[in-house]
Amino acid sequence: MGTSVPARDTSGTEEGGSSGRPAEADRNAGAAGAGGNGPSRGAGSRTATATGTSGRSPDGTGNDGAAEAGRNGPTAETDGSGGAGRSGRRGAPVPARPGHSPALSTGVPRAAARIGAFAVCQAAVIAGFGLLITGPAREFWPMTAEDTAVEALEDARTATLDTASTIASALGDTATVVGLTLLACLALVLVPRLPRWREAVFLAVGVSLQSVIFVLITASVDRTRPDVERMDDSPPTSSYTSGHTGAATALYAGLAVLVLSRVRAPWRKPLAALLLLLPLLVGLARLYRGMHHPTDVAGGLANGALSLFVVGRAVLPGHSWVGRPPADAMDIAVAAAEEQPAPAQKKLTVIVNPTVTDEATQEQLRLVLAQHGYRDTPFVATTAEDTGGGQTAEALRAGTELIVVCGGDGTVRAVADALAGTGVPLVLVPSGTGNLLARHLHLPLRPAEALAAGLTGEPRALDLGRIEGDGFPAVHFTAMAGAGLDATMLEETSDRAKSVLGWPAYVLAGAKGLRTPRMRLTVRLDGGPELRRTARMVLLANIGTVQAGAAPVPAAKPDDGLLDLAVFDPRGAGGWLRAAGVLLRAKRRGAGGPDTRHRDTGADVTGTGAGDGGPVEFHTFRRAELAFARPQSREIDGDPVGPGVRLTAEVRPGALTVMLPARER
Repeated sequence: MGTSVPARDTSGTEEGGSSGRPAEADRNAGAAGAGGNGPSRGAGSRTATATGTSGRSPDGTGNDGAAEAGRNGPTAETDGSGGAGRSGRRGAPVPARPGHSPALSTGVPRAAARIGAFAVCQAAVIAGFGLLITGPAREFWPMTAEDTAVEALEDARTATLDTASTIASALGDTATVVGLTLLACLALVLVPRLPRWREAVFLAVGVSLQSVIFVLITASVDRTRPDVERMDDSPPTSSYTSGHTGAATALYAGLAVLVLSRVRAPWRKPLAALLLLLPLLVGLARLYRGMHHPTDVAGGLANGALSLFVVGRAVLPGHSWVGRPPADAMDIAVAAAEEQPAPAQKKLTVIVNPTVTDEATQEQLRLVLAQHGYRDTPFVATTAEDTGGGQTAEALRAGTELIVVCGGDGTVRAVADALAGTGVPLVLVPSGTGNLLARHLHLPLRPAEALAAGLTGEPRALDLGRIEGDGFPAVHFTAMAGAGLDATMLEETSDRAKSVLGWPAYVLAGAKGLRTPRMRLTVRLDGGPELRRTARMVLLANIGTVQAGAAPVPAAKPDDGLLDLAVFDPRGAGGWLRAAGVLLRAKRRGAGGPDTRHRDTGADVTGTGAGDGGPVEFHTFRRAELAFARPQSREIDGDPVGPGVRLTAEVRPGALTVMLPARER
């Protein structure tokens, strides 16, 4: 978990968050933030906006700004009175309308146009080669030796090779390629820590592009199939190029590219080599089965490989045409900020976890900051030894008035712990696996959009939980702490599993934890009588929802001056089903009307408590003392803190100030 910053003295800070509110001008600084914000105030003022990854104008229409993405000249703009606006300094263009920024444009139309242009050239080159080998070059070697090679393969046929070639050829069948492409794209979108849309688009468009070019080529080049016994039905297309080989190259070589670029396991190179071997086996099988000439297979390999190259250049991170800002992107962002009425800027520091926030994301965040008038903002990296608390404390000593945290739940918790009771506002930029607080607050999950939403938002005071136990000092948590099954699940989940699978890795680890025995504990709430319970796990919650919309503590709210306790004690599969039913009913009740909890007594939300034989029990409290009969695994905001026999938690109302979009108030 890293070194924790000791909790601050709580005296006189129960209403933390009432101080340190940004001036009115700050809420409008660069009011054109990514994620959609209206024009800046002031009669006749020019409006300049920045989009994150996909901004929206105030009327709700999306604008990707691709047309201006590469321009270096002035961009015309209309001010409030209909006049033409001026360009920024050094000729950098100023965004032409709200929701439109060349500095942070998506660039999709530009990339699509380039893909189309390169595809036309690719089809022309491969088709031209086909016309050459079927025309002027057909009497020259090696074209004259192609029939001999295919006949030699026909003579070498055996039952074993026939079976092997059938399997290899099937790897390039249309149904196989389409099915595997669909499954791979679904996995890329649904399974990873953050949906890998670019990688999914790369694979899907690469396979589709080679298919389109294949159709164009076969329509342009009329070549008969080899004059041997063919082992498959001849499709009504030209022998040139091999469609099976082209499709297999696009699919399996595309998967190899993703494995090499996205997987860090030691087996990635052998797996990539195997994937690259498959298109060659498909091509050889097509020759063996008498379906193509060698140059047909070569054309298929070239078609698939070139299709991947073109699409990869267009969409893959690191060297993509999509989203690549122009060389003068920072000047554009600064020019946009200078067009705003000069705001009273706060001193800002970004605390960033470099293990979950790559350089490309950090560079985009710098552009968003510059477009809101924050130039040369310091980015302070967390370390394994100090996960954010020490960096935040140092920034506060240096006079920082606004903190941006870019990381996962552990980083947010460490920063919030250092900010507790100071009134210094926090901007959340989610970049981790869970991002529980950001999800509960319905913040954008794309970093650039989240940053812009926070910079143009309004301060809101949220509660924090303060927790201590044997073996660790008192710290604050923003989302949840607990003991039992959830803590065991977190302990059993490796960093590699989280990086590959994302939050579903926790579910797999949780299945193993079901074998652990239930625990015995006593609970004392707000100085009341002791409650004796057995449980699979207990949760102390400041928020109610987690990933995938699940709500283990449905009524928990981060601004009600209370914390929630959930005691889970299901018995068998039926008990877990009953627990799920209780949670669903409680979630509907919480969404359908005012808070139903008894704020003075810590009574059940559901009326079905573990104490009377039910699978789950809820309480609210201001202070809770939990004692376990034997050491239990424990966690705080997703970070294991080691086993122990005691947890004491209390609420600190309004101790953390978070910048939220106005719609969230």
